[in-house]
Amino acid sequence: MKFISHLARTVFFVQVFMVTLSACNGAQSKTVTQNSKVMTDKQHPANPYYSRTDTTSLTLSDAVWKEVLSPELYEVARHGSTEQAFSGKYWDYEGRGSYHCAACGNRLFRSDAKFVTTCGWPSFFEAVRPNSVLYRKDSSFGMERTEVVCGRCKAHLGHVFDDGPPPTGKRFCMNSIALEFDQDKASPKKRP
Repeated sequence: MKFISHLARTVFFVQVFMVTLSACNGAQSKTVTQNSKVMTDKQHPANPYYSRTDTTSLTLSDAVWKEVLSPELYEVARHGSTEQAFSGKYWDYEGRGSYHCAACGNRLFRSDAKFVTTCGWPSFFEAVRPNSVLYRKDSSFGMERTEVVCGRCKAHLGHVFDDGPPPTGKRFCMNSIALEFDQDKASPKKRP
């Protein structure tokens, strides 16, 4: 009886592991933890390249990025690591506003393009504008995928898949740590 219970637990954990591993079509093996602090332009004193308004392309050396980004963000944005499923602060976040690149501040997605998934990462069906994100072929880990990078600084954000909802059918599966959220300001109340 004890053997069957142990076997059932082992099978369960293997299944959970496989689902998590395949949830985003084989997320990369490096994992990072998520810092829950949300930043604004003024809160990035170590990163003079961060801007929520400048959309000009950034071409910086790896050494510069390593100096201005946190170690966790640097691993994802510059080395293509993937945070652990269900660990990021935005995977099930429901706030209304815009998502920006955590490395440079570029506006990437709107909350009204975010949808609920079971993959464990925040997912969107479209980017905020055509050049806010760019695409690269990714053949790592024996898979053919499409990597999504920031259109301004080329930071790794995640991957895009063709299993999303209408109207686009796309699922931009992003790393929370590569995103920052800017909540919509409440509309002023009209006086009667």
